[in-house]
Amino acid sequence: MEIVKETNGNQLIIRLSGRLDTGSSPQLDAEVADLSGINELIFDFNKLDYISSSGLRVLLGTQKKMNKTGTMKVIGANDTIMEVFDISGFAEIIAVEPKNA
Repeated sequence: MEIVKETNGNQLIIRLSGRLDTGSSPQLDAEVADLSGINELIFDFNKLDYISSSGLRVLLGTQKKMNKTGTMKVIGANDTIMEVFDISGFAEIIAVEPKNA
């Protein structure tokens, strides 16, 4: 998985590509460990192919952090990822926008 971070003032965009799974989720967890000064967090999934339960766990933990300081959303989720969000109930917890929304 590749992670590209872009900061614009208090906004942080994290672009992910590849697979967010058991092997790569610790990398993302480390990237979002310190979100001080960030009040808008956007995960760009336009190039992400897959997300596993360990990836969802990282997103949930990050959502809990952002609930205290600002907002978080996921954009560009493909059909497979949207299905994972829907089936797991995470679509009710995390703001997620499908590709081409």
